[in-house]
Amino acid sequence: MTSPAKFKKDKEIIAEYDTQVKEIRAQLTEQMKCLDQQCELRVQLLQDLQDFFRKKAEIEMDYSRNLEKLAERFLAKTRSTKDQQFKKDQNVLSPVNCWNLLLNQVKRESRDHTTLSDIYLNNIIPRFVQVSEDSGRLFKKSKEVGQQLQDDLMKVLNELYSVMKTYHMYNADSISAQSKLKEAEKQEEKQIGKSVKQEDRQTPRSPDSTANVRIEEKHVRRSSVKKIEKMKEKRQAKYTENKLKAIKARNEYLLALEATNASVFKYYIHDLSDIIDQCCDLGYHASLNRALRTFLSAELNLEQSKHEGLDAIENAVENLDATSDKQRLMEMYNNVFCPPMKFEFQPHMGDMASQLCAQQPVQSELVQRRQQLQSRLSTLKIENEEVKKTMEATLQTIQDIVTVEDFDVSDCFQYSNSMESVKSTVSETFMSKPSIAKRRANQQETEQFYFTKMKEYLEGRNLITKLQAKHDLLQKTLGESQRTDCSLARRSSTVRKQDSSQAIPLVVESCIRFISRHGLRHEGVFRVSGSQVEVNDIKNAFERGEDPLAGDQNDHDMDSIAGVLKLYFRGLEHPLFPKDIFHDLIACVTMDNLQERAVHIRKVLLVLPKPTLIIMRYLFAFLNHLSQFSEENMMDPYNLAICFGPSLMSVPEGHDQVSCQAHVNELIKTIIIQHENIFPNPRELEGPIYSRGGSMEDYCDSTHGETISAEDSTQDVTAEHHTSDDECEPIEAIAKFDYVGRTARELSFKKGASLLLYQRASDDWWEGRHNGIDGLIPHQYIVVQDTLIS
Repeated sequence: MTSPAKFKKDKEIIAEYDTQVKEIRAQLTEQMKCLDQQCELRVQLLQDLQDFFRKKAEIEMDYSRNLEKLAERFLAKTRSTKDQQFKKDQNVLSPVNCWNLLLNQVKRESRDHTTLSDIYLNNIIPRFVQVSEDSGRLFKKSKEVGQQLQDDLMKVLNELYSVMKTYHMYNADSISAQSKLKEAEKQEEKQIGKSVKQEDRQTPRSPDSTANVRIEEKHVRRSSVKKIEKMKEKRQAKYTENKLKAIKARNEYLLALEATNASVFKYYIHDLSDIIDQCCDLGYHASLNRALRTFLSAELNLEQSKHEGLDAIENAVENLDATSDKQRLMEMYNNVFCPPMKFEFQPHMGDMASQLCAQQPVQSELVQRRQQLQSRLSTLKIENEEVKKTMEATLQTIQDIVTVEDFDVSDCFQYSNSMESVKSTVSETFMSKPSIAKRRANQQETEQFYFTKMKEYLEGRNLITKLQAKHDLLQKTLGESQRTDCSLARRSSTVRKQDSSQAIPLVVESCIRFISRHGLRHEGVFRVSGSQVEVNDIKNAFERGEDPLAGDQNDHDMDSIAGVLKLYFRGLEHPLFPKDIFHDLIACVTMDNLQERAVHIRKVLLVLPKPTLIIMRYLFAFLNHLSQFSEENMMDPYNLAICFGPSLMSVPEGHDQVSCQAHVNELIKTIIIQHENIFPNPRELEGPIYSRGGSMEDYCDSTHGETISAEDSTQDVTAEHHTSDDECEPIEAIAKFDYVGRTARELSFKKGASLLLYQRASDDWWEGRHNGIDGLIPHQYIVVQDTLIS
């Protein structure tokens, strides 16, 4: 029987667990309240700024007296005793500091100016309206992400509670079974001792009838002993079964405990910081920076007498720092954002074994489980890394949008002070451009995609954290130090093992050919993720030397094929753009003239090996062709550069990844647009080129300057069948490159193959034979002695 003291101890453990979970739940609730409070304060701050500038524009006409009244009005509001402590805490935040300095500067203003009033009404106030709208929208989305993470965290805590209860239940059953087994052993010993005593008391000289009775009694005693032995065996089996269940339950509890602690730590240390930094504050400080810089530009052009006060505001604006404000916020509410204590192993009923049991019969099960975790983690890390890179590229796009330097209004002061001049000037400012609605729509669409990827990335990282914690504990317990790396690099290296004689790798040519034929108008091509299962299937087929995209069938997912192409370039051991020319290429981006930039890029790239230049020329010709359908596929050169930049050109270590990636994207965009001016033409660099049909093609010096397709050549050959062998002897030629026929009429051959040519079918094609099969042979893929060509 289990002691009451142990049951009491178990209840205390459960109560302590419930208390800790309640404290965390309360913390999570307070976190949402704190973020809501920050949102309300931010909205209120932006509303105050709008009211301030609107009123200031009116008061500008009445000069300094009314400006002084305005300043006092808002300063009095700031000095209000209501929520004084909260406002005092908020003063350390950089946006609030800017607001306070702005109020002090108003006191110094003494003159009105029509241009200044117009700028306030038509430029600054609409900016704050936008910032307010953006902040509210982003806070709402951020709260959804945060709530999802909190729900996941509570789910993990509930799972831990369930596993702990299961462990307690099985351990109690084990102890109970052990107690019953001991009781059976005692009964057996007692029964055996009783039988021995009774036999000792019996005398051998008894009558026959008495002897029979004694034999029957002896038989009964033996039967009783056998029953007790059977009962003991059953209880022994029951105890063994319950003991095994208890061990497994304890292992599950320890694994869940490790995963829970890792999840809690990840949420408090990483997720909360990411939500505030990359969600709640996304673009807020930058947008506020732009609006206040507009104000500064107008004020600094009024009078030099204002410089001293405005310099103080400029310094505050320069110090608008999302990272610092986040740190200050978390320090102000340290009790809300600090991570809780790690969950400790709670022994049950005196079971002090706090380590995983790796002995038989559970050892093989743990080894298998570790292997499963390794495989799962390998796939998850690859997928999550792809999501992360897409998320970072999208984040850079958003940052480019909100940090555009459009706050300088000095041109407005180059004209006379008449109202006509002011109106004509302001009409051309930032807020009056017709493209503002389109830019706003594009920004919101980009934000939506970013939050989708951010949520996907955080959820993936959460799952990886839990699985990694379990895997590491199993690894440590099993005594193995070797970790399993993801197999993507190994598998992708197989893709790279192609015949060196093939100018364009099969996977590149086949994917581009398929997309060019079927996906030029596919919306979001290269931006939308495909099916990971189909990506693996297609990639594995290429690794086996097959072409799963051969033929004209369109039964593959376009996004998966695009993913295979990006994955190939990302998996190259050496990036397509070598790191030793990184700085030379990035230096070209600083040139404003696009033609001049293309010339310098060409000079840098011409030092690369010819095979690399051939692949580059082929790829960028295709991307340029794809970008011409941007109105339908939504992939202009810049969007394509965002998708391909990280795959084609990696940023060297020690560099700022975010800022450098922006330059890489601009470089790739330039090469897509200017590819014809950057890469050598076929006369300068012999080799296959990309054709609008999606396959490799070569230029030829025809008198009309145009190529003829294989289908047209087939018709020509049909109409003008070659003469008999007596009239024209075959000419021998040698293949310069591998060629795969695109139709049944075209011949396929390898580099170095011997070919027989009957006659010219067109300027681009020969009619000939290879391996006993007649068909069409492309002229630019073979070498024929000039003396033999008529």
